[in-house]
Amino acid sequence: MKYKIYNYLAGIFSMAIITTSCVNDEDLIQVDPNNKAVDSFWKTDSDALLGVNAAYGSLLTDGTYMRSTPLLLDLKGDDCRSNSPWPAMANVGKFNSNVSDAAIYGWAYETYYQGIFRANQVLANVPGINFENAALKDRILGQAYFLRGLYLFHAVNMFKNVPVPTQLAAIYPQKTEAEGWAQVITDFKMAADLLPVSYDNVSGLDVGQKGRATKGAALGYLGKAYLFTKDFTNARDTFKEVIDLGVYSLVSNYRDNFTETNENNSESIFEVQFSREAGGVDLGWGGAPASGWGKTSARAITYGPRDFGFTDVQPTWTLFNEYQIEKTTANTIDPRLDATMFYNKPGGMQLYGVDFATKYASNTADLNDLFCRKYQNSDGQKVNEFDWRSGINERLMRYADVLLMYAECLNETGDTPGAYTYIQIVRSRVGLPNLATVKPNMTQAQMRDQIGHERFLEFPLEGHRFDDIRRWGWLQDEAKLAWLKSRDAEFNSYAPGREFFPIPQLERDNNPGTIQNDSY
Repeated sequence: MKYKIYNYLAGIFSMAIITTSCVNDEDLIQVDPNNKAVDSFWKTDSDALLGVNAAYGSLLTDGTYMRSTPLLLDLKGDDCRSNSPWPAMANVGKFNSNVSDAAIYGWAYETYYQGIFRANQVLANVPGINFENAALKDRILGQAYFLRGLYLFHAVNMFKNVPVPTQLAAIYPQKTEAEGWAQVITDFKMAADLLPVSYDNVSGLDVGQKGRATKGAALGYLGKAYLFTKDFTNARDTFKEVIDLGVYSLVSNYRDNFTETNENNSESIFEVQFSREAGGVDLGWGGAPASGWGKTSARAITYGPRDFGFTDVQPTWTLFNEYQIEKTTANTIDPRLDATMFYNKPGGMQLYGVDFATKYASNTADLNDLFCRKYQNSDGQKVNEFDWRSGINERLMRYADVLLMYAECLNETGDTPGAYTYIQIVRSRVGLPNLATVKPNMTQAQMRDQIGHERFLEFPLEGHRFDDIRRWGWLQDEAKLAWLKSRDAEFNSYAPGREFFPIPQLERDNNPGTIQNDSY
């Protein structure tokens, strides 16, 4: 059984039931460190570990990776679409989030700052605890820096000008986007200096625990923050540090990155830990955690195929068609297509133990439609997703991403020939021919477009595509924007400034002087 690190802290008066991540572990009774009336917490190394576990817990609820954050990251891309009957969801992809209804985006914003607050508690209190194991103390502080950086990364990336809390206080003024990114970079640098490459060979309370932030995760996100701020030289050098750690490699089966099979594998740099066996069975919608909460994801039901889930998210035909452009060396379709979506495949395709064509034979629209397969429990272990309880870990960063981001940095710093090597590692996994043979001697501009194509096919429905579109400046490029509109009609409603979400009204009410984002 995989080990899960997240412990929920339930605010029941001054005490909380801490549910461990392995079903065989006994419940622990500890004081809630988020209750300011409690003075007896933050005394021991065990308290410190529970405190940082609470900061991880903010990754598990509806505002973050239980449901909302994947939606916010995915729906604006040209790899997916939404016909959800819920306007708050459907309008994300149409660049039309409502300032008077903060559903989904407001929940995410709130939870990012909950996570930042919890990380700040660790950073404020743990230095004063006397540890017998100094390395354990460093690891706990490193995780707090990493998590604060990760939550702030999301906040800056999606909301632009946001508060940047680095200490415990009542009011945090709005900062510029540049100030936000600067703090993200600082936090990931601190984390990288304090965190181990793995927890297999450490000593202390966290020995052997999978899912905790590592040096590779901190460096990976540090490189990504540099890349998003167009500091290609520092990004290049940081991604090379990740590669040179020598601990990551691509798994042979691409689909293993999106099922419960082979979680926390050699390709995983950081993933959110979900489990059907850990905790209770209640859904973690947000707010103060309760002892009955489970540690499961609602992604599968939200993205699920018709009659197996809500079908709120579907792949685009643009994505389907782009997989047809280049055959493998065996003259077959790119295997990532079948790992990414369900469709009426010649020869048949199974979903949830039934044949696609048979299932949808009486509904021509569904028979000729596309449905999400990534992150679905569809290989026969469940009949549908309507219990809302998926245990599939959310892979936030994979080694494939580092390889392609490193190739991009090589291209942007003048080493276009060097980019071929790292792109080919990703292509070879799925049997695509040698890029240096089929497209030799590309210019820097040609390589940029090629990297866009490679990333489109490697990472659909993983929250990367729209981030790529925005950071590449395609929304400000008249020709590229027209091209996007031809691929995904939802881009027809894009307006300058709508690449970011609105600042939630509650934040503006509670933080006077907060300026709303442009076009809202």
